[in-house]
Amino acid sequence: MSALENPLLFREERYACGCTLKYANRQKVALMPRPNPELRSSLVGHLRQHHSDMCRAWFEEIEPVEIDSGVLQLCVREPVQLRYLQKNCVDAFSEAAQAATGHLCVVRFVSPEECEPERRPIESTRPQKESENSEGVDLLSEQMVLSPDYVFENFVIGPGNRLALMAATAVAEKPGRAYNPYFIHGGVGLGKTHLLQAISQRILADQPDASICYISCNTFMDLFHDCVKAGKMSDFRHHFRSADVLVIDDIHFLSKHDRSQEEFFHTFNALYQAGKQIVLSSDAAPSEIPDLEERLTSRFNCGLVARVERPCYETRVAIIKTKASLHDLELPEDVPAYVAARIDSNIRELEGALTKIRGFALAENEPITLDLAKRALADDPSNLRESGSAAPSIQAIIDQVTRYYDVKLTDLMSKRRHKSITVPRQVCMWLARRHTRFSLEEIGGYFGGRDHTTVMHAIRTVNRRREEDSTFSDDVDRLESRVLHSDE
Repeated sequence: MSALENPLLFREERYACGCTLKYANRQKVALMPRPNPELRSSLVGHLRQHHSDMCRAWFEEIEPVEIDSGVLQLCVREPVQLRYLQKNCVDAFSEAAQAATGHLCVVRFVSPEECEPERRPIESTRPQKESENSEGVDLLSEQMVLSPDYVFENFVIGPGNRLALMAATAVAEKPGRAYNPYFIHGGVGLGKTHLLQAISQRILADQPDASICYISCNTFMDLFHDCVKAGKMSDFRHHFRSADVLVIDDIHFLSKHDRSQEEFFHTFNALYQAGKQIVLSSDAAPSEIPDLEERLTSRFNCGLVARVERPCYETRVAIIKTKASLHDLELPEDVPAYVAARIDSNIRELEGALTKIRGFALAENEPITLDLAKRALADDPSNLRESGSAAPSIQAIIDQVTRYYDVKLTDLMSKRRHKSITVPRQVCMWLARRHTRFSLEEIGGYFGGRDHTTVMHAIRTVNRRREEDSTFSDDVDRLESRVLHSDE
């Protein structure tokens, strides 16, 4: 008689989350038969509370499959999401699983194919065997992990990145035929990596069998030196020169590395002559990379070179809203406006500010409001454009003007033309032009995407009123003094 047929040998244990495990003679003989929404909710809830920076809206699509021998299998349908989770999220999900079930367990992310019972034992053991039997340099393991966040749909278009985005889309749709090579350059944290990964993911979606090699320049050089030492240069060259698409981030690190430049030169030629797509990113334009061989510079320039600029105010607002949506985070309208006005350096700083606000809200157990955002960012001088200088930041100007005239930041950014809003807005523009290094276009962008002529009109209006109205002039002088002597 089997254990299941003998009630004396059979016992059942039910977790609080609804997951049922059955045991026979202390051995599990029955598994959870279908996805458990209660368990999924418990997992996501724990992650939102304890790992909010990691949480994504698409976590709701992950399906718990079964628990066997202390392993919770979670089915992930998208290959990019699957590899991302396997690489970055196992520990956090295991912690959440233990909290949800009340038992010691670990998670294993699997594809829909691996969820088939007849395939599960083979699929579960194959990666370990390959890893155990592999020798020398593992080229495949050095591939950079694609982030599900970095797709074209999540890229916010603006004046500073329009060309780069349009070209990236064309490359992804027609690899090897449109803009080859494609070279993207710009400052740190402006979206270059996002575009590189978006290209890779779009090609994979359209051509699942395409061989895409996505790697950092430093890793390329490390692998090159490792393969030279291990006598595996034939494997190295085959790996990179047989790719359909070669994507390398931070190619400027080739600077001053003569042997790596020589090898990359031949790799570039082999791929280019074969009509394969090459996509590169750099902090500087090809001609501005120091100690880069002229022959490489000329090849980088033979395709399309696109620069990514710092995002304008409206773009920064849109970026913050997009990042909040990815994390399933609701923000009042005035919070993105505040953060965008306060931080203008790069996208990475914007995301960092959002993370800080979210963490502050969790720590204080308060909803996110404008006041909470101000408190969260108040002690971080890195978020101030004019930090370390005598000149005030534009946010210091806005804070003083909104406080003095008792108006909201969102009103200043709106299209409203009521006098109670127009006057403070014009004073802000006047002070910003007088005490910051922003151009007329940038100032206009801060205040609802207005053009430079609007700013010029505001400056002329304030100057004229100061001459005609002594009370108004005193108000402006008083505000100017407060701005110059504010702590910010």
